Parts: sequence; C-alpha cells; structure tokens
Amino acid sequence: MFNRFLDHLEEWLIATLMAASTIIIFLAVLQRYTSSISWVWQFTRHVDLIWAQELCIYLFIWMAKFGAAYGVRTGIHVGVDVLINLLPEKKRRFWIVFGLLSGATFTSIIAYLGAKFVYHVQASGQVSPDLELPMWIVYLAIPLGSSLMCYRFLQVAWNFLRTGFLPSHNPAHVEGLTK
Repeated sequence: MFNRFLDHLEEWLIATLMAASTIIIFLAVLQRYTSSISWVWQFTRHVDLIWAQELCIYLFIWMAKFGAAYGVRTGIHVGVDVLINLLPEKKRRFWIVFGLLSGATFTSIIAYLGAKFVYHVQASGQVSPDLELPMWIVYLAIPLGSSLMCYRFLQVAWNFLRTGFLPSHNPAHVEGLTK
C-alpha cells in the first residue's frame, strides 16, 4: 500500500515538474520572440519573465533527483552489467546485491550530507537571485531525492533476494501498446 502510494507520488511529481518547466519555458520564449511585434508588446510589456530560467533550473534539479529514484525502481537507471551477466548464477547474484547495497550506501551518505548542507543553508538565510526563494528549499531536493533513491535501491535488493527478479527496461516496449 505504501509502495503504491509512493510510486504514484513519484510519477506525479516528475510529470508535474516536467509539465511546469515546459509551460514556463514556452511562455518565456513566446514573450521573447513576440516582443518585437508592436500590437503584442502593448499587452505583454508589463509581464516580466526574467525569473523563468532560474525557476526552470530548480524544477529540473528536483525532476532529476526524483527521476533517478524512479530509474532505480523501474530498471532504467544507468548500470553496467555486461561482465556481471557473464558470471555464473551464484557469483552474479552476489555482485548484483553488492552493487545495489553499494548504491544504497552511497545515496544514504549523500542524503545525510545533503541534510546537513540544507540545515546550514537554512541557517544562513540565503535566497535565490531572481525569485528570492529561500535556497534551502531548492537544496532540499538533495536529501529528499537521495533518500528516496536509497529506499529504491534497498527495495530492489530486497525484491531481488526474495524473488530473483531485477527490474529491467526493454527499449522496444512501449507501455500501453499491445501486440
């Protein structure tokens, strides 16, 4: 139940961030290229989208952190397993679990260090240049995304130990289409 909720929340968050970035970039580009048209300029001259680039950068940071966790869960995260797949089953199983637990260890360290960093940034009172958004909110993507990614590594490792199943991505498969 919790995992299904987390799966949907993760997918919803990534899709929302991606859609918001796309809309903001579209509007900023539209304003830039229509500002030379005099009758359009009369309506858009009071609209200031100088903050759009900064916001999109922050949205992409959040999208990337949560997208990496989604990648681990679905098997589309980058992994080099060519040599591991050539090993006998017992050795292969050991190295897969070792790799997953190494990923969990690394992301838990990043989450811890990221949380410390966010704490210090919050105490300093830094704000972003254009949006004047507290920077600790921007940097919160590091501990939250890394924690979720650590959880996903542990989830995949646990499922692999129980069932022997590893999520994998088939680039020829398109979800929603059946033969």
